Parts: sequence; C-alpha cells; structure tokens
Amino acid sequence: MTPESLTYDQHGLIPAVVQEAETGEVLMVAWMDRDAVAATLETGLTHFWSRSRQARWRKGETSGHSQHVRGVYADCDADTLLVQVHQDGVACHTGNRTCFFNVLHGPGAAANMLDRIEQIVAARKTAPPAGSYVAGLLAKGEAAVCRKIGEEAVEVVTAALGGEGDQRVVAEVADLWFHTLILLGRRSIPLRDVLEELARRHPTRPAPGG
Repeated sequence: MTPESLTYDQHGLIPAVVQEAETGEVLMVAWMDRDAVAATLETGLTHFWSRSRQARWRKGETSGHSQHVRGVYADCDADTLLVQVHQDGVACHTGNRTCFFNVLHGPGAAANMLDRIEQIVAARKTAPPAGSYVAGLLAKGEAAVCRKIGEEAVEVVTAALGGEGDQRVVAEVADLWFHTLILLGRRSIPLRDVLEELARRHPTRPAPGG
C-alpha cells in the first residue's frame, strides 16, 4: 500500500491515530495529507497537516518532542491510519503525556499502567519484534539497561534542581520508572516483588482504638 492508495476526505486529508508502540497508549489524533504521509514514511518521524494554519508540520520541530515511527497501518477501509511511535517527552501541548487525559468514564489511562508495561517487557523479551525499543535495549545486555537507568536518574535530578518545572520532573520520573521495569523484566523479577517489599517496609497500621 502507498500514500496514493489511501482514501482521503474531500479536503485531501486522512486522520491518524498515534500510539506509543511499547505500551499501546494512544497519544494523539491528527490529520495528514498525502505529502505528510510520504514524509512520515520517508523520514521515520511523524508529519501532519494543520487545518488551522493550513500548513504541514513535523511533531517536535519546535518542542523537541519528536515521534520516532515504528509502524504505520491503514484500517480496513484505508481511510484511517494507526501510527505506532516511540515518543520523546510528551505528546500533548498541555504538557501531558497523552492528549487523552480527560476521563468521561472508566478508571483513566493510568490504571494498571505498571502492569501493562511489565507485560510488554515480558513479551519483547520472549519474542523480540524488529524495531522495538525495549527489545533492542534488552539485546544490548544488562549493563546497557543499567546505564540507561543511570542516565534517566541524572535527568530526574537535573530537572528537579534545574528548575525545569513539575511536568518535566514527572516526564523524567516516568522515563526512569519505565527503564527500571525493563531491568526487572530482564531479570524476570515480578513487579509484585517490589510492591510487596514496599508493603513490608510500610505496613498498614491499625486505626487508633482498633
């Protein structure tokens, strides 16, 4: 399939759902024209069409929050795209990781996120797909994973002490936790072991008079 064979609307546009390749988290929805689709495929970075500015743009060209493409898929009618990416920083202009943070119903995107990442790491370890960031890092060995954890820990401290703002600290802590989960997965240490250790250190105390 090529960009020309897709089904565009009357304005020459097609909606693109952008998803974090490693976690399945939906990050954003934007529009692409033929040239944006072609640029996305050619460069490996997401490009879109702004209906308000009537101009093509690349995600991260001003913010630095680029999206590295892992796969592009069309639906059964070829009129909607699914773009799987590795997201640098955050996807939303509000500073949130995803644009879908307003909950109408359900527990919210954060529910069971650590469990989901644990499952993804285990799957990448067992059957590493080509182009997977997690699989690639696992293949480099434990020392590489630990170096990455060290880098992320430094970035947390730098963000906190450098006055980069709370949202930046949150983003860096998320990166640190993510890579720590990769280390646990590489060693086949269940996340529940860490949670149980925390529970052991901080036991529930009976209410006064109980």
